[in-house]
Amino acid sequence: MEKTPSYDGLGLVNLVAEIERRLTGSSLFTPLSDPSAVPDGHTIVLVLFDGLGVAQLEHPSAHPFRDSMAGTLQAGFPSTTSVSLATIATGLPPSQHGQVAHLSWYPDLQEVVNTLKWVTINGEHVPYDYASLLPAPNLWERLRDSGVEPVTVQPGDFSGSPLTRALYRGARFEGVWDPFELADATVSLAAEPRRLVFTYVPFVDVAGHVTGQGSEEFDVAMRTAATIWERLLSALPPGVALLGTADHGLIDVADGSKLLVREPKYRSVRFAGDTRGVHLWGDADLIASLTRQTGGTLIDPIPMIGPGPTAESLSHLGDRLLLAPPGKAIIPKGFDKRLHCYHGGLTPEEIDIPLLVG
Repeated sequence: MEKTPSYDGLGLVNLVAEIERRLTGSSLFTPLSDPSAVPDGHTIVLVLFDGLGVAQLEHPSAHPFRDSMAGTLQAGFPSTTSVSLATIATGLPPSQHGQVAHLSWYPDLQEVVNTLKWVTINGEHVPYDYASLLPAPNLWERLRDSGVEPVTVQPGDFSGSPLTRALYRGARFEGVWDPFELADATVSLAAEPRRLVFTYVPFVDVAGHVTGQGSEEFDVAMRTAATIWERLLSALPPGVALLGTADHGLIDVADGSKLLVREPKYRSVRFAGDTRGVHLWGDADLIASLTRQTGGTLIDPIPMIGPGPTAESLSHLGDRLLLAPPGKAIIPKGFDKRLHCYHGGLTPEEIDIPLLVG
């Protein structure tokens, strides 16, 4: 059953606003409605475990996360990595930071752009002024202006990528090359006061997409992520507040539940978004036909992305949004049909994310 994400106190954006308020005394957006679970600290560590939704905490190897869970938050819409990371980088909902899809329509480019890789759906590199993509000042710049140093710990091969340049303007980037270096570098960097250390852990999401949640590889990824969390719990110095969360959950989709859209009659329809929530532009009768064919639900995307949508955010939204049926993925040409797990929709399995407290 679909649900409208929270932006008024129970969302990922509200957690970021709460962190900003704790470190600077004020925030650009509404903080958590109940902040009692969030500890104070002269430095705050926020760890984002990509793909670790509340549903993934049922995995047998996820017990360290279950033991640390202090509540349930909600990712914004769409529930996808580039959108949630933009929320963290700005402290704003998608309606105000402008990133509203994994595959996003850019009117100025007249292209649908993969916002993780900054390539077209045909794989062609998209030149752009990445550093100016998000509103200014972003979270990192506001922290610096308040005397707080923002540092992000990331896999080293992300250094200098278009997404990194878009997201981390104003933050110090620390690249690491081994899973457990993520924890060690985070501990070392958190020793200094007046810092926000944001650490990104990709392993659960990657394994889910590539091999599925029932695979041995997924178990290894979950155990790796849990070990990183346990290292942080045991090694961070006194006075440091440790928080963890995710950008979205994961849904397994069998090959027989992948609804490929290949009919010639739909060539005039523009497709963007995510397989679980597809943005559509085109003839109303064709869109109605596609809705019947897929068994999906057609909705207005504007209320889903948060309050006060800007012109920039609205420019990327489809005329309508087609939500995939439960357990299925709608895959137009140019969308990835090879994956085992998908996300981007409005089900609890996709938008419910944990609040972890160390």
